[in-house]
Amino acid sequence: MIRAALLLLGVGAASVVGPPAAIAQRQAQGADSVVDRIVAIVGARAITRSQIMERMFQGTLQGGPPPTDPAERARLEKEIVAALVNEELLVQEAGRDTAIKILEEDVTKAVDANMRATRQRYTNEGAYQHDLRVAGFETADEYRLWLTEQQRRTFQIRDLMQRLQATNKLKSIAPTEKEIRDYFNLHRTEFGKRSETVSFRQIIIAPKPKPAALARARELADSILLELRKGGDFATAARRFSMDPQSRENGGDIGWVRRGIGLDQRFEDVSFALRPGVISDPVETPFGFHLIQVTRAQPAEVQVRHILIRPELDQEDADSALHLAEQVRQALVRGASFDSLARLYHDKAEERDLDGIPLDALPQAYKDAIEGVAPGQMTAVFKLQEPGDPTRGKDAIVLIDSRAPAGDVRYEDVKEQIRQLLGQQLTQDRYLDRLKQATLVELRSP
Repeated sequence: MIRAALLLLGVGAASVVGPPAAIAQRQAQGADSVVDRIVAIVGARAITRSQIMERMFQGTLQGGPPPTDPAERARLEKEIVAALVNEELLVQEAGRDTAIKILEEDVTKAVDANMRATRQRYTNEGAYQHDLRVAGFETADEYRLWLTEQQRRTFQIRDLMQRLQATNKLKSIAPTEKEIRDYFNLHRTEFGKRSETVSFRQIIIAPKPKPAALARARELADSILLELRKGGDFATAARRFSMDPQSRENGGDIGWVRRGIGLDQRFEDVSFALRPGVISDPVETPFGFHLIQVTRAQPAEVQVRHILIRPELDQEDADSALHLAEQVRQALVRGASFDSLARLYHDKAEERDLDGIPLDALPQAYKDAIEGVAPGQMTAVFKLQEPGDPTRGKDAIVLIDSRAPAGDVRYEDVKEQIRQLLGQQLTQDRYLDRLKQATLVELRSP
């Protein structure tokens, strides 16, 4: 069940009905004496035996060989057929929706990222080429061609599901408590081990720029905006001026965003109010001043790029932040309310409360600061450095709420994760049942 769900939801490799014909024929001949037997028909499209083999051997490139046990292999083949049928139903439905337009540049970016990630799993070129051939591809270029079609179909399915949700044509189904627990019990071993976790509250104090520095940053943002509105290229300006290292080299592009995913509220409000192509006036957030442009919009999400201008900071600003952090900690030691002081002084660009965070996932500064600190106790003030600019480092105080030792994954650790997965699966299954009633689906022996 879980493997079929992951195949359909596009986890790992993207979804597709079949590889290029030459690859399919080689795989079919390698697996059977019969050339490419039809195993299912969906509408006017056939799904072939070679496509099962292709999907199975694709696991070699994604990190695991196909099973050797005959019973396990037969079970996996059955799951793959079900996934391929469902994918084809969704792709055919997406093809009937004229509002779904897949841009080739998006496909190319995703394929490039997948190719890089796959290659990085191998320590040498020989091993990579060997597994390409095992998966049915003579060259990396053949793999790229096949992956491009996979990715295009995955985007079609993604956009279809998003449009259905945005237009309330896809009603969410919530799994019951029993379904969630049954799923956990059935797949308990697949969740692996739980590392040591920690829950804590924090107050992070960021250095504040002087009014003159704020004014200079605003003036620079205004001057860039003026040139852009005269016809300047946004991506070029972002690469030259933006102080956001995560998006600068991509021309300021931060990708598709949905409401409530953690963006600053002012940034989000402006992004969803803009018409595509329009550049905002400078928007001030705790990060600095943003020039925001929406490049594309859908009912529930927008694709955004921005140019960030950050005010200058100096050592005096950094020292003032550290002094304030020490004063706040002394107030906490004397019995002041942690939550009250957090509301007054905490940097709004940072998380306040973190629950059940794996210890090994924390930055080293946190690991060092909380080592040996028991629940109910508070750390000393410690520095969160910003690489390349020591004046922008922030000062943190952490109050430990609880710690949980490493061990087997517990039901409560993954309950919400399972709830979300099952909810998606149940909702999609109901929609697929409707498609199957309106489409010819014929299954044959694989």
